[in-house]
Amino acid sequence: MSDMDINKVLADMRALASQASQRPTEATPAAEGQADFGELLKQSIDQVNSTQQAARALTGKFESGDPDVDLTEVMVALQKADISFKAMTEVRNKLVDAYREIMNMPI
Repeated sequence: MSDMDINKVLADMRALASQASQRPTEATPAAEGQADFGELLKQSIDQVNSTQQAARALTGKFESGDPDVDLTEVMVALQKADISFKAMTEVRNKLVDAYREIMNMPI
């Protein structure tokens, strides 16, 4: 099963969403020690992908009759993958909305 903590992924995605919805007062470069937004987004997407791959692997093992994998473990992994994907989709929707809002601002 994946070592990734779903609560951490959701917290990261919420933090990204709140950062995307805030309007900076001026364009400032990222401070040292602060992660780049694009890098955080990429890490979140990679974590969602790894969660989905782990769930898919567990499902395959269960379907092939592996005695070390039980149904509850498979169902929990599938639910984690589903929730993380839905959260990522919501973050994407918020980013698209923010982009549209910025594009419609008068100059």
